[in-house]
Amino acid sequence: MSTTTEIDTTELGEKIVKVLKTIYDPEIPVDIYELGLIYDVMVNDDFEVKVLMTLTTPNCPVAESLPAEVEDKVRSIKLVKDAEVEITFDPPWTQDLMSEEAKLELGML
Repeated sequence: MSTTTEIDTTELGEKIVKVLKTIYDPEIPVDIYELGLIYDVMVNDDFEVKVLMTLTTPNCPVAESLPAEVEDKVRSIKLVKDAEVEITFDPPWTQDLMSEEAKLELGML
């Protein structure tokens, strides 16, 4: 009889999204997930997480601290063995990537 608990990576992905929704862009009062800054979250069988994200601009004032905050918060989730953030500007971020909720929050709807 196995004592290891089978954890669904989809369930872990949902926990990661919840954590990402607690991280805010300091210039815009909306979380980075709703802003559309998160392009992809990948979880492998060893529970190592890779987050592909962008910034609102390449010279964003939090270009150093925001990816580190994302890594730290994702790593803090029980079961996550490691987390890595990769920043990309392809495709570049535009307001079109924002969720309806974010647009509503910013008075754009």
